Amino acid sequence: MEWFRIDSTDDLVSPSLLVYPDRIRKNIELMIEIAGGTENLRPHIKTHKIEELVRIQQSYGIYKFKCATISEAELLGICEAEDVLIAMQPVGSQLKRYIELLKKYPKTKFSTLVDNEETLSQLVFLINQENKKVRIWLDINNGMNRTGIIPGEKAKELFLRMQENDAVISSGFHVYDGHIHIANEKHRKQKCDHDFQSVIDLKSELKNEGVNVNTIVAGGSITFPIHAQRAGVEVSPGTPVLWDAGYGNRYEDLNFLPAATLFTRVVSKPTEKTVCLDLGHKSVASEMAFPRVQFLGNIDISQLDQHEEHLVIEDTNEFEIGDGLYALPIHICPTVTKYGKVHVVENNKIRENWKVVARDHQLKI
Repeated sequence: MEWFRIDSTDDLVSPSLLVYPDRIRKNIELMIEIAGGTENLRPHIKTHKIEELVRIQQSYGIYKFKCATISEAELLGICEAEDVLIAMQPVGSQLKRYIELLKKYPKTKFSTLVDNEETLSQLVFLINQENKKVRIWLDINNGMNRTGIIPGEKAKELFLRMQENDAVISSGFHVYDGHIHIANEKHRKQKCDHDFQSVIDLKSELKNEGVNVNTIVAGGSITFPIHAQRAGVEVSPGTPVLWDAGYGNRYEDLNFLPAATLFTRVVSKPTEKTVCLDLGHKSVASEMAFPRVQFLGNIDISQLDQHEEHLVIEDTNEFEIGDGLYALPIHICPTVTKYGKVHVVENNKIRENWKVVARDHQLKI
């Protein structure tokens, strides 16, 4: 039987998200191999948000993690992860929530980012009230233009302020280059190295002033193998733990295995040329252009239209109403958050369910 199929779908609700632990483990092993061990590996959990997956990673000796939200950080605190970077600058109510996080989970060494003096001052003010210290990374924009401070004089001044403040433990630089989407491995490396040069230059300027930047957290799922070759750099891939068709089809040099599939059913055949599946916007990431998924089982079907609960595909005279299909999402990360739980498949059987704990914006804090 093909790896993705389960032996009986009679009681399986559609659509459902299925995950495959044997493939997940192989992906974790490959991440560790590429990173040269666990010391410089800091996987992002935003792709899966699942406690059992965190604990599988911990079983491999992974002790550093990266996340995006307070709820993801709280999940890692529940798992007693040793070292957690929240890679989104806290603002507004998140500032107080971050301080509460430090107090509630003292076994975990939390850190976060800043890219401006105002946020730094607010964090310092709040942490001083607790008579504690706060671990902070300088968030650098080296081309993504989403967050971060552009390397230069202002970035240097902000880092020096972090260094000089007694309430701050200055952890280093955080650099996410998610703007790099080049399929060719050689050209991707050239672009990555070019854009990272400004970070190296900033580090050198600080060193000339007697300030060392001990660690840089850099890269995402596509560039982390490149950054893994640099000394003093931790890498933070996220998607490889589950992988998806979008990355798998584009980046052939990254040999991760698809470890999550969608199960969907034919619910209607409205015309002679179309079939409708129960796989709408609410069930699979839909922020990109078609196709939304890649069907498995040697099925190549044009995807024509999508609505909240429906995906309309071309009729190839292969399907009857009620038939089940398996598909890889093009983008796994926002697909996972659409499900409260995932079904765990081993040896073509559903063995248990895992709750997607941190899909909620708030757990307890």
